[in-house]
Amino acid sequence: MHRLLHLIRMFLAPLFILIAIMLFISLPFLPSFTIDTTPLLLIAVAVGSYGLTKEIVESLARKNFALDYIAVLAITVSLFTGEYLVAAVIALMLSTGQHLEAYGIARAKHSLSQLVTRIPQTVFLTINGQPDKQVKISSIQAGQHIFIRKGEVIPLDGTLASTHGFTDESSVTGEPYMVEKLTGDTIRSGTVNTGEAMVLKVTKPEKDSTYRKIIAMVQKAQEEKSPFIRLADRYSAIFTIVTLAIASFAYSISRDINTVLAVLVIATPCPLIIATPIALLGGVNKAAKKRIIVKKLASIEVLSRINTLVFDKTGTITLGIPTLTHIEIIDKAYPSEKILTIAQSLERNSLHPLAKTILAEARRKKLTAPQATEVKESIGSGISGVIEGKKFTITKVPQIKDIGMAIGLLQDKKLIAILHFEDEIKTQSKKTLAAFRKDNLDLYIFTGDKQYATETIAAKLGQTVHIKAEMTPEQKQAGISELKKQGKIIGMVGDGINDAPALAKADVGIVFSNEEQTAASEAADIVLLGGNFAAVEETMQIAKRTISIAMQSILWGIGLSTAGMILAAFGYIPPIVGAGIQEAIDIAVIINALRASR
Repeated sequence: MHRLLHLIRMFLAPLFILIAIMLFISLPFLPSFTIDTTPLLLIAVAVGSYGLTKEIVESLARKNFALDYIAVLAITVSLFTGEYLVAAVIALMLSTGQHLEAYGIARAKHSLSQLVTRIPQTVFLTINGQPDKQVKISSIQAGQHIFIRKGEVIPLDGTLASTHGFTDESSVTGEPYMVEKLTGDTIRSGTVNTGEAMVLKVTKPEKDSTYRKIIAMVQKAQEEKSPFIRLADRYSAIFTIVTLAIASFAYSISRDINTVLAVLVIATPCPLIIATPIALLGGVNKAAKKRIIVKKLASIEVLSRINTLVFDKTGTITLGIPTLTHIEIIDKAYPSEKILTIAQSLERNSLHPLAKTILAEARRKKLTAPQATEVKESIGSGISGVIEGKKFTITKVPQIKDIGMAIGLLQDKKLIAILHFEDEIKTQSKKTLAAFRKDNLDLYIFTGDKQYATETIAAKLGQTVHIKAEMTPEQKQAGISELKKQGKIIGMVGDGINDAPALAKADVGIVFSNEEQTAASEAADIVLLGGNFAAVEETMQIAKRTISIAMQSILWGIGLSTAGMILAAFGYIPPIVGAGIQEAIDIAVIINALRASR
């Protein structure tokens, strides 16, 4: 309802102008009405040209040049010569175009509301490890203890005061694994408590927290982003020069101001001003049908020109879920299926995050696990139990080198196998990246994950991809800034809070979202609902086609207007007929622009 009211208010001005024009034309044919509608028409002209005049004054102050100057000149000459109807028709088209553009800008406005509201605004202080008094987050000071429930976003930085816990840090670090925490371990704001309720000793107040710094970076990047240059304005200088030259020529051979007016009326760039936002809105509509939400009209035009794509890894190129990739057999007496059934027997009793992955793999292979007895789990050390008379233990593997995520299976104290886990590549990632390379796009991966894990994924992609691993949100944003300094036009594709500063800093930010609103979505210009990686390529194709259609409308509009101006210069077209011709050109290019939605 609010959006409907907003649209009604937005188009009240064009509606008022249209009514004024209709009254001006029709009332003289009704003898019973003797009302002079000229003042109403003049008010309509003022209403239609006010916003445009204000825009021109502001653009002159910024030393910018725009196509709209011709339109204002045409209205001025129309009023000077008493051609009020001509002025009103021009004002109508300008007002309609301006409000269509305003609608696009309204869609473009984005806030940090989801980033802020994701964090709880209140939290419980604790007494003897139990929740006590509920207070505002802003009032918490370093040294106080707060209670974090299961599934809750952790609002402040601190250290774990409980004996153990689990956190999901993927939204901040980009690593796809849940992290086991012991007493005294550091816990960052913005991560999620995936274990049982925990007590946190706060080390920083809200204003200095990790999460607040991310929000501040996003806000600053959005404020610094370069303003969009309207597509039609790129042709404004040459078209204005051509128009003034033809108008001057017309006056030199006719000495008639009405001839000049006819030239200016046909030159009024309504098709350029209107067709472009209509094409862009058409592209937005087409994208929406594909579950692609374009928040900023301008991003379609920018996306069509990018030459560099930067990707987050976890949850973007990959699924963001650890999978069991292979079982490394140390003791040949135990085949891989036997190892998996032993692990299944133990892990069905475990709280460890990788237990779900092991159990899912065993179910997939339809394995039947023997019963484990005397099961004991020591948080931070592992889980053990007796299976068929033998004691087995699953524990962390002492790693000589970074081999990624792995756990070891021991019989008594002898290592018999290592289970390796890895983040799985999305099925569409390899093919889509190959298509981007074919289009000569530079590809980068910026990730918070480990170097080895990133190199492994990059090797599987089989494309020339520059990788930068173990990056913080600040480093990702700095990396985008460095690429922009090299003159690159950058599209950033991510999915988590850790990507938000980089998404905001990039020329176009694209985010994967399984819901319509997520924290990272607020920092992005385009939101892809779901996790289909091929949607990135589809978005770019829609952008390129949309801008191609917009360009057709612009060039055809310029061509037809130029031909009409030449005829008007030689006196073949009077002003009011010129206005009609201009309307015909408008309709033609708008119909063409509407193809973008199909």
